[in-house]
Amino acid sequence: MKPATFKLDRCLYALLQDGDLQRFTIRQLRDAYASKSGCVGFSTSGLWRYVYDQVTRLKRVGWVRLDPARRRRDQLYFVEAIPDSLNVDLVDGHSSRTELSTTEQTPELSADSTTSISKPVLRLQALAKEIRLDMLSSVGEAERFKQLIAEMPQLKAQVEDDYVAARDRSSRLLGHLRAVEKTLKLLVKE
Repeated sequence: MKPATFKLDRCLYALLQDGDLQRFTIRQLRDAYASKSGCVGFSTSGLWRYVYDQVTRLKRVGWVRLDPARRRRDQLYFVEAIPDSLNVDLVDGHSSRTELSTTEQTPELSADSTTSISKPVLRLQALAKEIRLDMLSSVGEAERFKQLIAEMPQLKAQVEDDYVAARDRSSRLLGHLRAVEKTLKLLVKE
């Protein structure tokens, strides 16, 4: 099978190959990215969002692993070996991304009633997307554990706890997603 092409920011790739960031938080990676790439005049929240999205992609393909100990802030991630199934294509990332710029973030809306609703709607849409990605990852993890248990029953004792945890996590995320989507529908109706 032909390896999948995975586009990755050249600067992030260099940071992930650096021995200092084999264990990192999004904040640490963002700060290292900002200093290495010279992101002057970019909002820290926009840069955080960009780095977080890249880490989510890396996690999905198995290049980055989430620390099993969950934290509300400063969640730890670990860099794994580059998956054999990936063909990495390095690109220049942030320089062409206008949403990171503080001067060109989102266009200002008129001062009518939609302005007060637009920011929460945009935030909820981004949150729904983030939750959906995490949920799909958890569902996939649970499915794989279930397949492993079916294929290799001798592993059931070692793998069953991880299977149940992944299944529970995907159920919780589904509940979060439903709540966000219902709230989003309420805001869009108004």
